[in-house]
Amino acid sequence: MAFLPFYVPGRKQLKIIIIGGGYAGLAALTTLVRYMPDAEVTIVDPRTHHLKITHLHETFRYPLSDLIVPFTELEQRFGCRHICAELLLEEATLQQWQNDKCIAFDDLSLPFDYLLVASGAPARDMDRNMDCIFGLNDFMVTAGSELLGKYLAGEGSRKDPISIIGGGATGIQFLFEIVHFLQRHKFENRVRLIESGNRVLKQFPDRFADYAQSRMVDLEIDFCPGTYFRGQQDNVILLEEKNTGRQYELPSSLSILFAGEQQQNQFAANAFGQMIVNHRSLPHIFVAGDCSIYQSFGSNAMTAQSAVRKGKLAARNILRHSGLLKILEPYMHHDIGYVVSLGSADAVGWLALENNVVTGIAAYVIKEIVEAQYDLLLTGIDTYLI
Repeated sequence: MAFLPFYVPGRKQLKIIIIGGGYAGLAALTTLVRYMPDAEVTIVDPRTHHLKITHLHETFRYPLSDLIVPFTELEQRFGCRHICAELLLEEATLQQWQNDKCIAFDDLSLPFDYLLVASGAPARDMDRNMDCIFGLNDFMVTAGSELLGKYLAGEGSRKDPISIIGGGATGIQFLFEIVHFLQRHKFENRVRLIESGNRVLKQFPDRFADYAQSRMVDLEIDFCPGTYFRGQQDNVILLEEKNTGRQYELPSSLSILFAGEQQQNQFAANAFGQMIVNHRSLPHIFVAGDCSIYQSFGSNAMTAQSAVRKGKLAARNILRHSGLLKILEPYMHHDIGYVVSLGSADAVGWLALENNVVTGIAAYVIKEIVEAQYDLLLTGIDTYLI
């Protein structure tokens, strides 16, 4: 058993429930197993597998199965238990669970010493009722190469452009993968990007946009900044100019929406990760990942990096709270970099400081190293320094 500072075990075994098997939930699982191998950990998640969602754009090159880790495999590797179920999380319910130290649903009753809510934030799924509109959720069940290849093949001779909506990190990563996929398979469809802002990657330094947009020019990607998406009908996309309100149509065989994550079911937490309900901390219920807002100096960015750090911290503090000292660690993590992929050998990112922008193959290598670090964590090898 590894040494955890400020942790003097008070009990030999804890019953811990983790709601959500995403990045934060699995980071917590591996941390708990590292410091308390005898812990009885139960993961409650409606899926049958963990999905490395930040890699979804790569399914235009690799099979979706490469990004899936079945919970049955994690059960064998870490000695945990998975229950396939979706729970409705409301403050009154959470308060009741805190009082009862038990979760009851269907025919199950799950007592716990500690509960960690790591349910994540769902991708925003805009209203759509046509087969010619895809969203991020579609790529979670079908590889991009299969989804787009079948659609374009089924459209026969249609050569209308493919419209990508959303110039954030996810939209940009899919944009470049789609362009390269079309080139490899000799589809003649052009690609356009629709973005409501004046530039892409607006949450990052200007040099991110400058580099990404220069690569878009090189690949002859049409760019429509300051434009709202209003719908797709048959082979036409409906658009609106942000400044003037003028609405117009363009030919489009398909629209793919990347509208970000929904800011819903987010729970406040104190600096140690304990959930706050009615202005009071719940000592035995912690929260981590995209569904959490920590009241601390640490990063609340909805990134895999922050989710992993919160999950690891919450797990450490669960153990410390169960021990004799009860000295908890505040959440102080700040993202140390971020890289956006621009295809199979190109990227743009920052490292250490936001103004320290790295581009090209160097940025791509950094991204590969960071992702390999998480892959190692899923095997039980923790290379994170803090």
